Amino acid sequence: MFIKAIIWDFGGVIIRTEDPASREQLIADLGVTRDYLSELTFSGEAGTRAQLGEITQAELWQHVRSELNLAPSEYPDLMKRFFGGDVVDFELVDYIRSLRSRYTTALLSNAWNDLRGIITNRWNFADAFDVMVISGEEGVMKPDPRIYQIALERSGVQPPEAVFIDDSIENIEAARKIGMHGIHFQNPEQALVDLEKKLGHS
Repeated sequence: MFIKAIIWDFGGVIIRTEDPASREQLIADLGVTRDYLSELTFSGEAGTRAQLGEITQAELWQHVRSELNLAPSEYPDLMKRFFGGDVVDFELVDYIRSLRSRYTTALLSNAWNDLRGIITNRWNFADAFDVMVISGEEGVMKPDPRIYQIALERSGVQPPEAVFIDDSIENIEAARKIGMHGIHFQNPEQALVDLEKKLGHS
């Protein structure tokens, strides 16, 4: 089958931590480990519930602040420093946008339920995608096969007609298991070379 849809992860692909210094200094100042902060915000119970849409982003950060024993005056500084090194790759966004004349483009992200609004209103690139599937809106997250099926159905394609690009090998393997093509994102140059090969452009 020919490829008809290209499905993109968001965190670690379209937005990446290009300068870890701010977050690393935050970790040092808090006296915690990188793994502990990651568990608090993403991989732990509260982070997972936020990505499933069971609690809001505000409730998640309230939990994080409580666990870290931070005063209210320190709240804004926490988020600014945590996300300070994250950068949207607008060149990649332009590339994705250029694909829309030939392919269905979709976003498939484990993210809080405010991501759609941020992409639409703050960063202004919702037009790069025909479809956006966000775990916080769906109540299911990668690598659960159900969220891949949602993305496929809304894109109007069968698994062999879709390429999925993600920085998590676990998520790529889950996509391949249901018959999708997968590209493990390591950097933009590598990913686009691999994608062009999949599409038969090189």
